Amino acid sequence: MRANTLRTTLVVLTLVAAVSPSTAVAAPENVSRILDRYAHDLATNTADKANTERQIARAKGLPDHEKLITEKRVGAAKGELLVAAAPDDDNAKTITAYDRVGRKHELTTTEEPDQPLLLVDIDVQKVVNLGMDVIRQAMPTTQAAQAGYWATQVTRVRVSDVQEPWFKGDAEIFSLVSGFGLDGKVRVDPVTMPYLDEENTTYSPNQLLVHWNNYKYDLADVVMMEDDGDTNYKALAQALAAALLTIVDGGAYIPLVSAVLDAIPDSWYTDDPDYVESWYTLAEQGSGVLNGASGRGWLETRPYWVREL
Repeated sequence: MRANTLRTTLVVLTLVAAVSPSTAVAAPENVSRILDRYAHDLATNTADKANTERQIARAKGLPDHEKLITEKRVGAAKGELLVAAAPDDDNAKTITAYDRVGRKHELTTTEEPDQPLLLVDIDVQKVVNLGMDVIRQAMPTTQAAQAGYWATQVTRVRVSDVQEPWFKGDAEIFSLVSGFGLDGKVRVDPVTMPYLDEENTTYSPNQLLVHWNNYKYDLADVVMMEDDGDTNYKALAQALAAALLTIVDGGAYIPLVSAVLDAIPDSWYTDDPDYVESWYTLAEQGSGVLNGASGRGWLETRPYWVREL
């Protein structure tokens, strides 16, 4: 699901990585390296958790006052305790763990270890929620004053290729809804989907996905992504502003694909959120099952009238 596959898909790849040279920021340190150092220091009782969390926040373009590190004990109940950072690669074959004197131990990922292991990772659900706020602050927020409005409700959803290995925990899914706002500028509304953590499982969330009072036209695009741990939301928000907000409303809904994909440097296809699925042109009054563009998932939707209180 990297460069070649993503380039054929859709508008929201820009949402993953479309930073033009004029808006690019210095690449932050890789989160997995920060966590690896922390795992070593935690094993040797020299860890500075507060400082490490500030480093992670900077690397992910988030406020630096949040508690972002999680710790999970796995493996056998007895034996020498090792500490390791959860790999950021779902297909990793080994995990580097540390003992109390800092020695490295290479563990296989094919099964949980036969000795106690403390896995350190970031709280991805908290990170995704904070990241959505960063994106919202960077995008237009014009809304119409009206007595109620139409929304698109997801009654059922099913996707594949989102199940995380034992060392990663549940998937952390979010969707990016894009279209033209009431002011004629492109807007992106991020939506968290924390329930969507198992592949090939049908969920019935009844979640409101598109709020049509935010949009000028009755069409919008949806792209579903999975945070892989190294997403920088400040850079992501800058990418959205650079690649989308300059698109001019021509008086009719137009796909946002070409301009978005052209803005993505090839180097940004590495260590970005994993692409899960995408849906073109959801309609305000559309209903029924909508298959995703890549064939990895589907949505069942219906119009939903949101009444004024």
